[in-house]
Order: sequence, then C-alpha cells, then structure tokens
Amino acid sequence: MEFKQVIVVRKDLRMGVGKIASQVGHAAVLGVERSRKLNKLWLSNWFNEGQPKIIVRVNSLQDLLKIQYDAEKLMIPLVIVQDKGLTQIPTGTVTCIGIGPAPSDIIDKVTSELKLL
Repeated sequence: MEFKQVIVVRKDLRMGVGKIASQVGHAAVLGVERSRKLNKLWLSNWFNEGQPKIIVRVNSLQDLLKIQYDAEKLMIPLVIVQDKGLTQIPTGTVTCIGIGPAPSDIIDKVTSELKLL
C-alpha cells in the first residue's frame, strides 16, 4: 500500500510563490502532527516511503470546503491553515488544507480530479 500527503491550495487568493510555499509548509507540518495523534501506523508508513507530498489547487474557498467535507467523511486526517495576516492577506484567511498522510487510494477518492499547483 502506498501513502501520501496532499496539500490543497486556494488559487483565488493570488498569493506570491513564497507565501504559498510557507502555507504549504504549515499544512505539511500540521498534518504530520495531526496524523501522529490519529493514526501512527499511516504516519510511519508514509515516513518510510519518503514522505511523498502532492500540491494541488482549487479556485475558491467554497471548492476547498467541499474537499474538506469529503475528506472528513472518509475520516482522513486533515488540517486547515489560516494565515496570521502579517503580509499579503487578511488575518484568519483560510489558505489551504492538508490531507493525510494516509493511504493514497483513500486520498485519491477526494483529490484525484484536482490539478497540480
């Protein structure tokens, strides 16, 4: 079984490349911490496979919330990243979500149609 982590980023916010990288980093780290609490076996398998991460995009907050809802229904570890508002976007803006680490086949049920960032 293969494992991965998928980070879903909002493109409508028009964040700069550095800002996106920072938000994706937050999602990756928070996702690992969440998985450590919810499913240590998935986390261990993902870690041993080289920690694969896939970064995809959605066009709006509404699209992001739909993906979040679908992932939560499947009980996949999930984190929501909200910005502190210190640079490009307002405080509390939801920028991305982190899904997993989890089995790839489960995550694919939610994210397989999304385009790479």
